Amino acid sequence: MNIAIVGTGYVGLVSGTCFAEMGINVTCVDVNQAKIDGLQKGIVPIYEPGLEDMLLRNSKAGRLHFTTSLSGVINDVEVVFCAVGTPPDEDGSADLQYVKEVARTVGQSMSHYLLFVTKSTVPVGTAQIVKQVIADELQKRGADIPFDVASNPEFLKEGDAIKDFMSPDRVVVGVESQRAEQLMTRLYRPFLLNNFRVLFMDIPSAEMTKYAANAMLATRISFMNDIANLCEQVGADVNMVRKGIGADARIGNKFLYAGIGYGGSCFPKDVKALVHTGREHDCPMTVLEAVEAVNLKQKEVLYHKLQKAFGGNLAGKTIALWGLSFKPNTDDMREATSLILIRLLAEAGCKLRVFDPVAMTEAKRILSAEPQILDSVYFATDTYDAVLDADALLLITEWKEFRMPSWQVIRRTMRGNLVLDGRNIYDRQELTAHGFDYQGIGR
Repeated sequence: MNIAIVGTGYVGLVSGTCFAEMGINVTCVDVNQAKIDGLQKGIVPIYEPGLEDMLLRNSKAGRLHFTTSLSGVINDVEVVFCAVGTPPDEDGSADLQYVKEVARTVGQSMSHYLLFVTKSTVPVGTAQIVKQVIADELQKRGADIPFDVASNPEFLKEGDAIKDFMSPDRVVVGVESQRAEQLMTRLYRPFLLNNFRVLFMDIPSAEMTKYAANAMLATRISFMNDIANLCEQVGADVNMVRKGIGADARIGNKFLYAGIGYGGSCFPKDVKALVHTGREHDCPMTVLEAVEAVNLKQKEVLYHKLQKAFGGNLAGKTIALWGLSFKPNTDDMREATSLILIRLLAEAGCKLRVFDPVAMTEAKRILSAEPQILDSVYFATDTYDAVLDADALLLITEWKEFRMPSWQVIRRTMRGNLVLDGRNIYDRQELTAHGFDYQGIGR
């Protein structure tokens, strides 16, 4: 089976590589010539555990190919997956210009039946827009070529995407014809053989499922952060509360961890897009508007804790940050809480010493656009270099290597003794015994 995947970002590259691992002949397409040149040499532009080895293995086996020309391969494939970006516009709506461009290219180039599958996260109704764009291009050519559209949203967790793709909770497929369903069934046969759930439904429901899933997870996070802030005021421990409510089978214990807000490429964008869709249809998403507001406020919690600890004067203080990426096992800095904290602290006159196992290069690239902020940041060589002469330490991202540091060494090398644990991974009694002033979230 031959397929093309347009877009070699996170979703497209992981999906293409995993499909190739299942024995499918995959061509990944991207307009970025430098990225394609790098991929052809085995250079992976994103960090995802296990991806590089799998990509090299399937490229060598001849199942995974890379090109900049969709029109050059379109007549050799049965399915075209669209995995291009859908960045949010200023009003929160998803920008579909890249999706439409792929659809135009398909309509201009196809010569036989094709199934166009949207893998990108897109608003409800996008499949119909794609269908019309392809039909318009075929009409311009005077060509009567059958085609179908389908929706196959991704549910990949960054840092665990290979496992999520190969052993999914479920695969959601939206179709509107039997032919499309048969083709997608053939494509996902390896999952069916392993008894994974492949859920077929109508296209609008599939499109909505992606947004609803991410919005629900974001809601749980913001709910627990709201509860955590109240716990601090009334003397409760949010960790105990989490265990208590998580033991209820109706609730479960996933995504109930209090922290310093969610980030990344999915939750912020998808919540905004769903709120925008609600406004468009005169159906306000009141809960999700609150979810977004809570999340934005939560990203500043550690900054306000620092201000309180130092009497409102942070000028001249040296602050260490452990972790920069929005979550562990990725170099993704999109909507990362660390960026908000770095900007706030730099503007308050702080000197920053930061370290992340993977995301340092990406952080430098982003902050290079703000030289006045970048000048306040020292990129440390390791965990211990980051805390040297620091007045306070902030745990931002819960990388495994931050879990059991030598607190004896840190206490000797830090100037101050304040530790703000943004992910509640440390034991208060242990740090207090080493002479630290420990503060978590909701504890």
